[in-house]
Amino acid sequence: MLELYHGGTSVCSVKVRLVLAEKELAWESHYLSLDRREHQTEAYRAINPNLKVPALVDDGVPVVESTVINEYLDDRYPEVPLKPEAPHERARMRLWTQQLDTGIHAAAGTVTYCIAYRHRRLALSKEEFETYLAKKPVAEHRERSRDRIVNGVKSKQFAPALARMEKMVVDMDRQLAETPWLAGESYSLADAGFTPYINRLDQLRLNPIWADRPHVADWYARIRARPSFEIATGEWFDEESLTLMAEKGAEEWPSLRDMLDSKAA
Repeated sequence: MLELYHGGTSVCSVKVRLVLAEKELAWESHYLSLDRREHQTEAYRAINPNLKVPALVDDGVPVVESTVINEYLDDRYPEVPLKPEAPHERARMRLWTQQLDTGIHAAAGTVTYCIAYRHRRLALSKEEFETYLAKKPVAEHRERSRDRIVNGVKSKQFAPALARMEKMVVDMDRQLAETPWLAGESYSLADAGFTPYINRLDQLRLNPIWADRPHVADWYARIRARPSFEIATGEWFDEESLTLMAEKGAEEWPSLRDMLDSKAA
């Protein structure tokens, strides 16, 4: 029996739910509220020592890290293969998914937090805010968090993160001009992996970033038309988070457009 410990709008959770849906696998849900820090318990530590979501449990054996989980699912349940047969396409797939773990995921988190989720912390009293920061054991992490919350899109962390997300879109468009899917001729783990990150930009109303990138726009439309997209997103996305991201993203877009335009110039 497959069990998934996951969060609603968590991009890594979406990645795994997409693959489960593409493979039409049955699974038992263990939904964890990240805002209430339900993934920070000792009981969950026994499943995932990193205290992150998602975590998959297959017949009692835990598998962690979303990229690893998706590779595991494709190896364990190969009836609907999501890795290309051609070795060069399989290598290309892994080059794409590697990028998620070596920069894109961190950039997406920074962009989301600086635009939207910071407002949840700004609503705290001064005492509550300092208590929240004090729970972070590493001083550097406390200061990075303070910078993102207090300064938002003016944080020193924000511009490089936004630039990385724009580069992701540019790179995808270049590849999709040559092949219908990121790894080649067929939908793969690469497409499942990148879907939540393009979707996150969409949730933040930053989709003008690909207004002149028609291949990304076409890919995203085809992604959204797949049954797996609604299964992996629809019921799991809470309206409060979606509203917060949409409202704050729309408010910030004019300044972000200027930021991107000045970088291009």
